Amino acid sequence: MALERLEIDANGLTFSARAAGPPDGRPVLLLHGFPETSWSWRFVLDQLAGAGYRAVALDQRGYSTFARPDGVEAYRLAHLVDDVVGVADTMEWPTFDLVGHDWGGLVAWVTAARHAGRVRSLTSVSTPHPGALRAVAAERDADQAGRSSYIALFRRPSEPEALLLGEDGSGSGIRQLFAESGLGDEGVEEYLRTLLEPGAMTAALNWYRAMDARDSEGLAPIVVPTLYVWSTEDVALGRHAAERTGEFVAGRYRFEVLAGVNHWIPEVAPQQLGRLLLTHLGAG
Repeated sequence: MALERLEIDANGLTFSARAAGPPDGRPVLLLHGFPETSWSWRFVLDQLAGAGYRAVALDQRGYSTFARPDGVEAYRLAHLVDDVVGVADTMEWPTFDLVGHDWGGLVAWVTAARHAGRVRSLTSVSTPHPGALRAVAAERDADQAGRSSYIALFRRPSEPEALLLGEDGSGSGIRQLFAESGLGDEGVEEYLRTLLEPGAMTAALNWYRAMDARDSEGLAPIVVPTLYVWSTEDVALGRHAAERTGEFVAGRYRFEVLAGVNHWIPEVAPQQLGRLLLTHLGAG
């Protein structure tokens, strides 16, 4: 199924997106992670559209050419959440199903907590609830600390851009990151087309630089129907926080583990993820 390209005005910015499915279908908004774009959802968009949903995958703040403000503060979590709600407002969606992977998963958790009246159901792929991550950090969980050690590098000024773009600026570091974490060549060049745009890599890294644990503290328990999908070969997110995530969900909750699958679930296991997602949406 051919994907539509959209431009969506929200919060004074213009977001690009990929979409599929009937315009009057039940709306599903999908949020990508780092260092990807809406292209990461291409297989899942097709499955949702085939089931009659109106599925829209957003190129989030910093990844959309015309939604790339300067400065670290522009990428604080509150702005990322406001973008989700603003896009839904522009699309005239009073309620919508929300799906996020990696960084998009964190944004999805916080959106569902703070805007439960707008989110019909939540699906987080790979990313545990931020409260679960804080809990394992407080317990000095060595496994998760090791998995998260790269974040300190990504928060430094200038150095991670040089590392990921490579000496010739061609994105050799990004290619290496994907290869070492289990994602093949498919899709990588598509992501590089975005990340090699002026300011794009810095904007993507500013999500890390803007991280502040206080931005996700004090969240209300998640009350919307929730699906959390985690995979055993995820190099960034370990089992301990994954298993504790249910402690932060008060509504209907389903935790699924994909054995032998790496971090890039929407791309390397789209059929498994699609089946779980369609069952979850159908139960709502």
